[in-house]
Amino acid sequence: MDRSQAEKKIKELSVEIEKHNHNYYVNDAPTISDFEFDKLLEELIALEKQFPEFLSSTSPSQRVGGAITKTFKTVKHNYPMLSLSNSYSTEDLIDFDRKVQEGLGLQQNDLFASSTVKYVCELKFDGLSIGLNYVNGELTQAITRGDGVQGDDVTTNAKTIRSIPLKLKGNYPSSFEIRGEIFLPRHVFDQINKEREEIGEPPLANPRNAASGTMKMQDSAVVAGRKLDCFVYYMLGEEVPFKSHFENLNAAKSWGFKTSEHSKLLDNINEVLEYIEYWDKERFKLPFDIDGIVIKVNDYKQQLQLGFTAKSPRWAIAYKFKAEQVSTELLDITYQVGRTGAITPVANLKPVALGGTMVKRASLHNADIIEKLDVRIGDFVFVEKGGEIIPKIIGVDLTKRKPNTEPTKYITHCPECETLLRRDEDEANHFCPNDMGCPPQVKGRMEHFVSRKAMNIDSLGGETIGQLYDAGLVKNIADLYDLKKEQLLPLERMAEKSANNLIEGLEASKNVPFERVLYAIGIRHVGETTAKKIAKKVKSLDVLIGLTKEQLLETDEVGGVIAESISDFFANEQNKTIISRLKNAGLKFELSEEQQQAGSDKLNGLTFVISGVFNKHSRDQLKEMIEFNGGKNSGSISGKTSFLLAGDNMGPEKLKKAEKLGVKIISEDDFEAMLAK
Repeated sequence: MDRSQAEKKIKELSVEIEKHNHNYYVNDAPTISDFEFDKLLEELIALEKQFPEFLSSTSPSQRVGGAITKTFKTVKHNYPMLSLSNSYSTEDLIDFDRKVQEGLGLQQNDLFASSTVKYVCELKFDGLSIGLNYVNGELTQAITRGDGVQGDDVTTNAKTIRSIPLKLKGNYPSSFEIRGEIFLPRHVFDQINKEREEIGEPPLANPRNAASGTMKMQDSAVVAGRKLDCFVYYMLGEEVPFKSHFENLNAAKSWGFKTSEHSKLLDNINEVLEYIEYWDKERFKLPFDIDGIVIKVNDYKQQLQLGFTAKSPRWAIAYKFKAEQVSTELLDITYQVGRTGAITPVANLKPVALGGTMVKRASLHNADIIEKLDVRIGDFVFVEKGGEIIPKIIGVDLTKRKPNTEPTKYITHCPECETLLRRDEDEANHFCPNDMGCPPQVKGRMEHFVSRKAMNIDSLGGETIGQLYDAGLVKNIADLYDLKKEQLLPLERMAEKSANNLIEGLEASKNVPFERVLYAIGIRHVGETTAKKIAKKVKSLDVLIGLTKEQLLETDEVGGVIAESISDFFANEQNKTIISRLKNAGLKFELSEEQQQAGSDKLNGLTFVISGVFNKHSRDQLKEMIEFNGGKNSGSISGKTSFLLAGDNMGPEKLKKAEKLGVKIISEDDFEAMLAK
């Protein structure tokens, strides 16, 4: 076969294989046997090996996997992946409908009547959220939800999922993003667990965790073997073809995406309630897990008018099904120690099936809950999954209580280091005050220190920290910077490359800016945002250490509890020693000259509200620029708002309110001019 014949054959095979892929994985209507399909794929792979110049990134052969991803790159979402507000009752949904109608300047009518607002109801799949980006009809990037602002690039693994099209068909936009849910079908999950048990490996906990864990596997061939699936449910971009959500879902289906046949366009909130009632009973017949129903306003113009809160859209809500409950015996109560020293009582249960998984442990929260429920070892307790995820005990079956059971006495000493526990007046939990010597606290503090939002040392995970601690190599965060390669090599699973990566990661962390170092050192109650505010205000750690509680209270985000915590932290001699060692190691404990010079008080006393899409900067970048120059950000317009920084497609309600209150509206160029003065 010559080159031209090979090129032609490769194209023909690719088209035919993708057609069969679509029929099998999307339409659920295969037209050839698995054996015939495998033969076609083998022929394609052989030709591509012989003529590699014709191998395309969208070839069906790429779904087989085999590429190894050592680290997953963190990528910022083009559009934030916000979470939805949750509801658990009919009243919540009727109230949601009322707020939607009011937000659109309408009045809530008869719940049974047709409305100018139509809703799309969709099954809430229990899996892993994914953002799929397409350019010129080809999959270019797949990003996990992450923290909503940025996620992990898992494109290589996503390509192995056969219901995710690599190349689209039909009349699609040149560039867009489509959101979906990656999940593990129930029969695949059961088969995987059967195989794991046969070879002596522990079973996977549940389909959702299995799907999430699979997408972060390094070997894409293993991912391909897991047979993950994906439904898409929302489209984003400047060129989306239709003005309503439901029409765009149908369009996505015509381009090759898998959409749920159970999604419905409904006329009023009563039809929504009927849809929910139906699926509350029928959900257990589905071949995959769902934990609720998502309700969305269908019309994009109405979505835009309703806008967003800081955390979620006002035009959508998730109805969560009532948690399933079971009764089982409480065998024992043990106590866990967290990073901050908080003690969490854990119920050890006689294993029981709940929500598709075997539950052996459940949270008892704190001493007050134990006392309120009067939970005793040997009781039969009622267990449910809070939000279908975390098992918790909600009551005791007193009719089955055994005679002579003793009330539970909450522990008085730390189960790890035997230090006398403390409970502050305003705290629900007991705490172990031995923060420098209690092993879980020491390890937890180190895990926090190396985390992504802190020092971001990828090569130092929880397991490695545990090894280092148990080997006596590290007892606090400062010890990390004394590590030598020759100390690491004797450790289990620590090859030369791993040791080099760890040392290089520690060295690179010395360039992390002051505000993240301040967050990383783990002052109780000082979160990421508070650390930024403090760093900007004080400029250096030496200044912070010298501030009185009264002076600390003058900083934004710092209240009495935080001021007390900061003072206590720096009054501790052990903490002072650790900080001194970190300084000597070369960590940054003051703002860089560039940061200090670049920052200004140009916007001091001014409050900004940002709305719309911008050409030169992201909204987060604009917010940072405002804060860096002394201004404040706000999510809503009021009489205290100084400027509305307006981009394209801004919410009409914000514009209307700004005009009504006389708030000055400025563009991105106007804002840059303010900073340039």
